[in-house]
Amino acid sequence: MLKTRAKYALGQVVKHRKHPFRGVVFDVDPTFSNSEEWYEAIPEESRPAKDQPFYHLLAENDQSYYVAYVSEQNLIADYSGQPVTHPDVHEIFGIFEDGHYELQVQMN
Repeated sequence: MLKTRAKYALGQVVKHRKHPFRGVVFDVDPTFSNSEEWYEAIPEESRPAKDQPFYHLLAENDQSYYVAYVSEQNLIADYSGQPVTHPDVHEIFGIFEDGHYELQVQMN
């Protein structure tokens, strides 16, 4: 039986190890749960293992806001103390304190 434990929590601010974006975790899949087409679009030498947690992020970079789906191996905690300015943050989360957002809605 596969056992996975998410390293990052709902509401936690994280950033990508390789790409210049950061975001707040709003959902976690215990293992890869996206389409094969999405997975195959990643260059083979960069493809993450499927048997690890994958995070749904309200993400931002210098140009835009979007939703990202990122493997745990490609994330690190963001200790900047800066909130995420994605326009949908306040639909899910409440106050931002100590690098985390408080959940405002009940998740499934």
